[in-house]
Amino acid sequence: MNKTDLHKELYSLQDLKYRDMQIKIIPGISPGSIIGVRTPELKTMAKDILKAGNYKGFLEELPHQYFEENQLQAFIISGIKDLKECMEELQRFLPYVDNWATCDQMSPKIFKKHKDVLLTHIKEWIKSERTYTVRFGVGMLMEHFLDEDYDPKYPEMVAKLRSEEYYVNMMIAWYFATALSRQYESVLPYIEQKRLDDWTHNKAIQKSVESRRITEERKLYLKSLKVTR
Repeated sequence: MNKTDLHKELYSLQDLKYRDMQIKIIPGISPGSIIGVRTPELKTMAKDILKAGNYKGFLEELPHQYFEENQLQAFIISGIKDLKECMEELQRFLPYVDNWATCDQMSPKIFKKHKDVLLTHIKEWIKSERTYTVRFGVGMLMEHFLDEDYDPKYPEMVAKLRSEEYYVNMMIAWYFATALSRQYESVLPYIEQKRLDDWTHNKAIQKSVESRRITEERKLYLKSLKVTR
């Protein structure tokens, strides 16, 4: 896959209004690195690249110049069907993930069949010093281990995390809000005992109150547990 041809194709799909919106909601990366290609079009490109099988060189050419290239890489990795290859490419890419969108939209389908392997890596990722590696680890724990594979020790792992990074703390809050909607009785003590830092605690409650999966009665109780200063 030729980079020059790829860039031409990305620019042919450019939506300037969409680019301007992305610049506003994805802080921390250079506005000049955002072309402005919508996600469905990038996913279609990623599927075509995977089908053609000529993606290895592209995945190895890190760091990329454009945000959309990172998005393509995330979508390609998400579609790799071989666990070993998928994990190798993911591990290579994670240090280059520099924004919440690329982090959150990367979700390898193969993980659903290999949760034991995934869990081992999650435990490593959440100990990382890299913001988006930690965020990705917590996100994978939220996505794959809150239903039939849930274990009470998993929220304990997340509750122990402490960070000064907004995007880590926001994911922790999101994790607990989602956990409350699926494992309310098990997870509620973390809120009652104020096991999270104040900001993350209140944000988790806020997100819980916004959820349609939590009853009004429970929402009222959760609101009463907010930390006030």
